[in-house]
Amino acid sequence: MKVWFYGDLDGINTDMLFPGKYTYTCSTAEEILPHLLEDLDSQFASNVQSGDLIFAGSNFGCGSSREQPVLGLKAVGVEAVVAKSFARIFYRAAVNQGLILIECPKAVEAYKDGSRVEFDPNSGTISVDGSVFTFPTLPPEIIAIRDAGGLLAYTDAVLKRKKD
Repeated sequence: MKVWFYGDLDGINTDMLFPGKYTYTCSTAEEILPHLLEDLDSQFASNVQSGDLIFAGSNFGCGSSREQPVLGLKAVGVEAVVAKSFARIFYRAAVNQGLILIECPKAVEAYKDGSRVEFDPNSGTISVDGSVFTFPTLPPEIIAIRDAGGLLAYTDAVLKRKKD
């Protein structure tokens, strides 16, 4: 697991996560992936791997309410975004796609290049170089949405169970 660290940057907006110029030309995950974080980190799209974490500053995901940034991060397999805080509209889009967002400012502040990080969303802990930081455990509904692959898949599964 690699940590992509942007904790010294506040206000990383949706244009930095996925440039607005592609909004109407890229709609599938395959089209979105090459442009993820294009204007923030040119190495991200070609080097991110499933299970990686993003650490970021305050107000992560501010800006427009486009779905592409969240869809792309989820599709590439980002395990979670850990930030000092999130824009509410981005937070809701992340829930819809099953991308885990964790507000844990102290963990972000503790991270240094090369730090060893362990992340357990089920127990509500992040360890940075042995220092353990806690956050409220995720509600079972959020875990179920993540595990189902997003809100639509979760809803479909619930409706199917009700029919059976």
